[in-house]
Order: sequence, then structure tokens, then C-alpha cells
Amino acid sequence: MAYAAAGLHLIGGGSGCRMWVYRTADAIATVNTAAYFNDASDMLSVRDIICVQDTNVPSTNWVNVLSISSAGVVDVSDGTVVVETDGD
Repeated sequence: MAYAAAGLHLIGGGSGCRMWVYRTADAIATVNTAAYFNDASDMLSVRDIICVQDTNVPSTNWVNVLSISSAGVVDVSDGTVVVETDGD
């Protein structure tokens, strides 16, 4: 699939760093591909953090914005999975 602006929401920030949540049916392997977030390049900044929630498979990953080129190409990190366990 492709980036959908309706899935990206600012949840907070300060001191030059913002946190976002992005809900999508795309797998993290798709989301962390360079240029996926290009349409959001005017909103994102380098070092912003995005909580990516996959709505198809219950999984959550944290990615951070590594670079935004002068042409608006956004590259994010591979992602750090949030381990979701329930021990009870």
C-alpha cells in the first residue's frame, strides 16, 4: 500500500522533537522503506519519533526520522518492535 495522511497523528513534542502515531495496514517492512513518508516531509523533522501500529497484524514498532533530503525524501529507521505480552 502507500502512506495515508489520515493515519498520522501528532501526539506531542517539544524542544525540537515531536512524537507521532501512525496507524496503517502496511507491514513495518513497507513503512520503513525510504520515501514511504515523503508526503509528510513538510510535517516531519529529523529525529522525530513515530509509533507505527500495524492494524492487520497486531504489532507496534518505534521508528525515528533519520533524514529528509532537500527533495523531500524521508528515510526512517528500521523500527524497534514493542514486545506485546500478557502473562496472566
